[in-house]
Amino acid sequence: MTDMTNTQSFENEAQLGDYYALLKPRVMQLVVFTAVVGMLAAPVAVNPVVGFASILFLAIGAGASGALNMWWDADIDAVMKRTLKRPIPAGKVTPQAALYLGVALSGLSVMMLALSANLLAGFMLAFTIFFYVVPYSMWLKRSTPQNIVIGGAAGAFPPVIGWIIATGNFALEPWLMFALIFMWTPPHFWALALFMRNDYDDANVPMLTVTHGRRVTRNHILGYTVLLTVLAVGTAFSSIGGWVYLATALVLNALFLKGAYDIWRRDEEMSEADNFAAERKFFRLSLWYLFAHFSAILIEAGLKPFGLGGW
Repeated sequence: MTDMTNTQSFENEAQLGDYYALLKPRVMQLVVFTAVVGMLAAPVAVNPVVGFASILFLAIGAGASGALNMWWDADIDAVMKRTLKRPIPAGKVTPQAALYLGVALSGLSVMMLALSANLLAGFMLAFTIFFYVVPYSMWLKRSTPQNIVIGGAAGAFPPVIGWIIATGNFALEPWLMFALIFMWTPPHFWALALFMRNDYDDANVPMLTVTHGRRVTRNHILGYTVLLTVLAVGTAFSSIGGWVYLATALVLNALFLKGAYDIWRRDEEMSEADNFAAERKFFRLSLWYLFAHFSAILIEAGLKPFGLGGW
């Protein structure tokens, strides 16, 4: 990691919003949503106060991960157009402040989640923060084109933690939700990398588009999308699925497969000519894909008390 204090001055006093931006609020929203779904889909009811407090501390832990990631990736963020306006490269927050904030919030969130929910939930949050910061940010991201494949596990743990908040133990169902996010992550980010490749080239990040080229990346997107479709539709026949989820999965995965095929069948000249329209469309669809699937799981959980959800 480059010492940003040697290359940038931090003349402007940081505002509260700058520190909030360090927490990656958009990522935090996804973490909170999938964790809430995992908690509410569990077969054990959670006291509303306990549930709210637990999800709050989980959100703080997710924010801590974001701050630590921005601290470590400050040199990369300063090069990439997509991240140039983040608080550290923009000169609004010092790397040291981001580090201190991330460490403090990590300790606070893990301790309070263990107290509000259970020790296993606290342990899983600690492991998730560690996995995102150390194996992914410090090692995988800069060393292998499989960075987003393996590192995607960090973003897949929230529904598992949500389930543990409710039940205090593991089960098959939260790992199905984990697998859904895990398999969705590579095609989601590889589509982004296809039309943002210059960013990764400039930052010397070994994304698949950089190390193996766009053709190989297109093949991988299609392959992972096929596997994701099997997993997503198959989840409909588990205890967290049902007719609502099945209908959602069939429609969304048909669209997702079509989008992946459109990307796969293109050659580079076509992609350059249309400004990667298919890749951008697929990426936008991927943002709705995960939200729709987890919304369907949430609806199924809400219908079960009335004898309507599931099979």
